[in-house]
Parts: sequence; structure tokens; C-alpha cells
Amino acid sequence: MTKPWAANLLDLDYRAEAARLGPPPAPGGIIDIHSHIHGERAAPLYDQARRLFGVSMTYTMTQLPLVPPVKAALGESVRFVAIPTWSHPDKNVSHRGQYLADIESFATDHGARMMKVWASPALRTFVPDGATDLMDIDSRWRREACRLAMSLKMMFMVHVADPDTWFARKWNDPGVYGTKAHQYVGLRRMLDDFPSPWIAAHMGGWPEDLNFLDGLLTAHPNLHLDTSATKWIVRELSRHPRSEAAGFFTKWRKRIFFGSDLVTIDDQLSTTKTSASRMADLSNTPEEALELYCSRYWALRTLLETTHEGPSPIADPDLKMTDPARFNDLSSPTLRGLGLPRDVLEDLYVNNARRIVGPWYER
Repeated sequence: MTKPWAANLLDLDYRAEAARLGPPPAPGGIIDIHSHIHGERAAPLYDQARRLFGVSMTYTMTQLPLVPPVKAALGESVRFVAIPTWSHPDKNVSHRGQYLADIESFATDHGARMMKVWASPALRTFVPDGATDLMDIDSRWRREACRLAMSLKMMFMVHVADPDTWFARKWNDPGVYGTKAHQYVGLRRMLDDFPSPWIAAHMGGWPEDLNFLDGLLTAHPNLHLDTSATKWIVRELSRHPRSEAAGFFTKWRKRIFFGSDLVTIDDQLSTTKTSASRMADLSNTPEEALELYCSRYWALRTLLETTHEGPSPIADPDLKMTDPARFNDLSSPTLRGLGLPRDVLEDLYVNNARRIVGPWYER
């Protein structure tokens, strides 16, 4: 690129950086347990990026109507996770009865053996006020979906809560959104009521508080975490003392998966946007899109494998949200590498996915 931009503030040559990192310290390459791959043109470009950084298998939350081109681009190296059809014009339908039909189609037609429970407070902006049958993570329609998933021999992924910064600025009315701690009351009930394995995305939704996560994992043996949401994870894990964060990964080495939360869509390859998705504006050319995808893998591998310390190359809007006088649109946090041992990385990158998730997809 000719100048720094949001996905490459440091003007890195990501191809050279991938070569410098070398093959990942994991037999057979990294398994990305958490992504959102879409796009007939974007998916092959994503394939280039993941291969550069040693990702050999991708689990993706692709909207059901958009599965065929992703399957065509990634072949046997892709697995699908059931999600609602976000593009459905009626959000009331897509998150209730239609989601049940979609789960069954994902399982029957595309071999999905995991379904997503999306429980961000943002859901309250998508459905009518007072939709108590849907809002909470353990509400009626969530339970209906999980019961169906259990009958189809599926495990679960869950998005619970959001960054502390969002609860301080966006979800700061507890009468509407509840407190952050409240989000976990229903999750605990669901973990007890549905005994299949669960993966709580984005380091369980609370990378800011490793002590809380330690207690949650101790209390619920069927719970696991992933490292997805690159900007959030880099920002918050880097704020902990290295010994504390690395110690957490070492203690729970059998219960954490690698995930990127990469989102790819064809609108990222052009200045002409066909959707209102905020993800469409992350890049405007194929060259930018490739850098965008590479940036997430570079940041996560650097965070987990090395003891590098310096500014993240990825702009983080949460900084401006919390302190607009100090930060701007291109501000980024410090990335402080954890330098995890090779055996811990092997579990994180591949062993846990093969041992826990793989057998479900072989059923």
C-alpha cells in the first residue's frame, strides 16, 4: 500500500512477515475455529491469506444462502457452523422459527455439527421492544434452538457479552441491556441444561477479567474459549502482565481454541458497495482485502507466539470511543506478545480442535 491505513498502520509487508514467522508450531497447520467467510471473489482471496499464515482448516459462520461459493473455494478444508440468516428481511422471523429451519438445513445439507447462540446486547436493536422470548441467552427461542441442535448431534458456540468499553459507552443503560455480569447468569444455566461442548467466543466475552474466566471454566467443564475478535483480544490480553496472561493459557491449554473472527465479503474488494454492512467498508480493493485478512492472522500469531512489544498494526475504534480527546480513527493499542511455549501452542492451534470439535463433525 502507498500509505498506512486501518489494517496496516505500520506499512508491513504481510507476505514477508508471514515468511519471517515461518510455519506455525503445530502439526498440519492452524485450525481457525471462528470465522465468517462469504463471497465468491473474497473467499479465494481469504484462502491466499490463510495459507500464507499456515491456517489449514477453517470453521466458518457463513449465512446459509451464501454457503455454495465458500464451499467451492475452500473445498475439504472448510467446516460450517449454523447461524441465522442475517440478510433475511424480517429479523423477527430469522431469529425465531426460520433459525430452526436453517439449523436443520446446515446439519442435513452441509454437515454442520455446531450452532451459534448469538447473545450480544446488540440483539435488542434488531427485534421489537419486549421480545422476552428471544432477548436473553436462556430465553424460549434460544432453548428451542439448542434442543433442536442437541437432537441433531450438534455442539454450541456462543457470543455472550461484549467488550467492557461497549458496556461503558454503548450498552450503558442497564435497564435496557443489563449489566455485563448479568449476561453470564443465563449462560451458566444453559451450560448446565445443555451438556454438549460449548465454545464461548472472544475469550468468553471477558478477556478483561481472566480471574472471572478462570472461575467460569472451573465451574463448567463443558465450556471452552476461543481467541476470536482480533482487535479486542490483542488490546485486552496485552494489558495483562505477560506472566498472568501466559499462565492462563498454560493452565487452560486443553480448553482454548484459536479463532480469528475474520469476516470476508465481496464488497471489500470494490469501492462500489452493495450492502449496508459495516464490514463492507473495511477495504476497497483486492489488494486491501488481502492485507485486511493477513493483518488478523499476523496480529494473533505475533501475540501468541512471540514476545514482540509495539503498536498493533490494526486501528482499534474502541480507543477513540473511550477517550476521543486522546485517540483518533487510526489509533491502535500496544501488542505485547505472550511467547507461549510450543506445546501450549500445539494444543491451542490444532490439538484441541481435533480432539474436541473434530469428532462431532465426523458423526
